[in-house]
Amino acid sequence: MASTLEKFIHSLDPRALPRVLQIQSGIYFQGSIYEMFGNECCLSTGEVIKVIGFKINKLIASICEKNEVNRVSAKVELPLNFPGLYKVVADKTPYLNIEEITRKVFIGPTRFGHPCFYSPEDIKLANFTIKHGEQIIFNSVEEVNGTMAVNCDVVRNNQSHSFTLPLSQEGKFYECEDDQIYTLKEISEWKIPKCRSRIVKLSSTLHMWDSSNPLPENFDGCLILTPVYEVQAVMKFRKDIVRILSDLDVEVKDITDCYDINSFLHPLSLEDVFERTSKEFPMVAEIMEGPSGTSKPYNFLHTGKEIIIYKKYQATRILASEIRSDSPKRHFLIPMTYKGKFKRRPREFPTAYDLEIARSEKEQLHVVATKAFDSPHKELVCVSVGDQFLAQQRQTSEVLYEERKKDLDVFACEQILSDTYKKVLLPMYMEGGFVEVIHDKKQYQLSEICKEFCLPFNVKVSVRDLSVEEDVLAAVPGLQFEEEITDSYLLISSTSSPAESWEIPVYRLNMSVHLLSKEVQTVVPPATRTIVEEISEEQYYMVRRYENQTLHPPPRPPKKPTTLAPKPGFAGPTQGVSAVLQAPKNFCVDTIKKRSSNQAANVSELQVSCQNDLVHHEDKEDMTGKATLVETGVITGLTKKALGKCEEESEEEEEHKYDYVDENIIENLRKVFQDTAVRNKHALSEGRR
Repeated sequence: MASTLEKFIHSLDPRALPRVLQIQSGIYFQGSIYEMFGNECCLSTGEVIKVIGFKINKLIASICEKNEVNRVSAKVELPLNFPGLYKVVADKTPYLNIEEITRKVFIGPTRFGHPCFYSPEDIKLANFTIKHGEQIIFNSVEEVNGTMAVNCDVVRNNQSHSFTLPLSQEGKFYECEDDQIYTLKEISEWKIPKCRSRIVKLSSTLHMWDSSNPLPENFDGCLILTPVYEVQAVMKFRKDIVRILSDLDVEVKDITDCYDINSFLHPLSLEDVFERTSKEFPMVAEIMEGPSGTSKPYNFLHTGKEIIIYKKYQATRILASEIRSDSPKRHFLIPMTYKGKFKRRPREFPTAYDLEIARSEKEQLHVVATKAFDSPHKELVCVSVGDQFLAQQRQTSEVLYEERKKDLDVFACEQILSDTYKKVLLPMYMEGGFVEVIHDKKQYQLSEICKEFCLPFNVKVSVRDLSVEEDVLAAVPGLQFEEEITDSYLLISSTSSPAESWEIPVYRLNMSVHLLSKEVQTVVPPATRTIVEEISEEQYYMVRRYENQTLHPPPRPPKKPTTLAPKPGFAGPTQGVSAVLQAPKNFCVDTIKKRSSNQAANVSELQVSCQNDLVHHEDKEDMTGKATLVETGVITGLTKKALGKCEEESEEEEEHKYDYVDENIIENLRKVFQDTAVRNKHALSEGRR
């Protein structure tokens, strides 16, 4: 029975692929085939094609004003990368059985693939009863005792109860409300059921409205999203993969059951190859569709190239990001075979809670405060910019507030004073700022860092990898090693030059091949070359969001109690803090307790001087606010410049240990700071006259 291509694709179950279709009718000339914008736009009547896949290419959005679904004002075309964040509106049309849900709703291994439904009636199972209205989480589909079923969970009293529902289970199943927000791309991949539209609400925009925006200005209504699919197909006498949009005005007929499907080439994606058993490797394949815009070393992977695929395996990579305040940052996947060396870079800690997370038993964490904090409790310490602390541990302490004792989470530290160390307590809710002081000058291999330290960890390349022509990491001023991931790879080489083999990522390289019936001459792969892979922003978030679901973020830091609101402090402005955080972080101070008392006194004098001036200005809120901004900006800028110079010198002289702060630098800072304060006071007095 013939149907339109659009209707056929909308109802097609991906698990039923591949399908052989015959073109029945259309408005095109017979025998003509040509392409437009990369899509096959003309098919001849009687043509036979094999559909091997389909994915959403774009979305047709019906604009509903004032959230009224029945009042559609216009239809617009939205690309999948259209900016904005959206909330999914639960579908009010019920599914009539579990089998329908598995056919139309994506159920997969990621958290986006765990849809939730509820039944308006109780469902009684052999040893479990699902109560009406209870949220049922669908986790996976598998065969249980010879019957296809869905593995489900129900959470009661913070405890998860697991059970299975057979596909034959009937009843009314409604989609649960979803409180998450998504991009259009995420919605298109995970949240649009087959044969149904999806209603979404715009939660927030990612850019200012302009005339090129297809949505109305200040739009706050609903959008009904209808997908347009891109169909990937193979034709009888072509070696490439053609693409056909599902809204092409042709009728098709499914003739799979009466056609020899083996007469077509059988394209395989890298994921398909990876799913093959290990016994099938090595194999020879021809590239049907190479990755687009590929740079070295994958530039030899072009259409028609024959390659040897030796094996599949999992490999470890370090996910790293460039350290910089502005965006966009560069992101890298670094193999464990990287032969360069790294030096440590200071870490930044926005709260006292982050100090607790970062501390380790291997070495004591030494930090410098970059933001002031005025404690509302006498039991807790006040912090000035430049104060130095040695981190210890988290604990609970009693504080007196409004003549009542309260328990408060605090972080114990040792404050470094001029000639001694003082035990102090910082509140865990403290919204301060700290930067690490690095005393370790050793150069580390990547494997040593992973073994000896916890991630995230800040470094920079000190010795580049000499085994490669160009080390992309060497030009990056600073890197943060974020986490260790395990990724899937294929080991390949060219049949024409099998002198070396390459690792290619399975899930980030878009390539199709078909297998050749050729024997592999060399079963043992040649020397393997691994590279540092630079990934896009989207790939970076995919790696972090989808591939590492077992990693849970640490709990949020405790919030500041509303009843314990601190007084307005003498903290410098945000502008000054960010400048300090961007400065080179090595304050050239050693943790050795036998330090020069005169040098430490100079540092203490500077801190007290800054603190007193800031407190003096705080009493004059209106006029002196501007003066404080100027003074803080001056001291921050000079500190950044001076300390940056200090760090550069320490790097040039590797063996020299800087256990001091230059007295001349401190004196110059103090002098400029005091001169600026005098000028500002004079300007203020002139203003009053």
